[in-house]
Amino acid sequence: MKAFFEGIQYLFVNILFAPLDFLRSLELTSWFAANTINWIFMIICASAMVYWIKQLKIFEEAGTEKQDTTAHSFLK
Repeated sequence: MKAFFEGIQYLFVNILFAPLDFLRSLELTSWFAANTINWIFMIICASAMVYWIKQLKIFEEAGTEKQDTTAHSFLK
């Protein structure tokens, strides 16, 4: 049973966390390069939010937006 848990430890520490170790060592030389993945996620989230707001505006102007304040029919 000990070998099983050591195998799990090896998988996570030496294989799955290797990219994170690389980013940690990269931070010592370049902060911007180490946080590139964060900037990419922030750009994706910002563009998704802009798209969502534009779609909300389109449906609001078309009048197809259902403005019911109750969540379920049994609350009426």
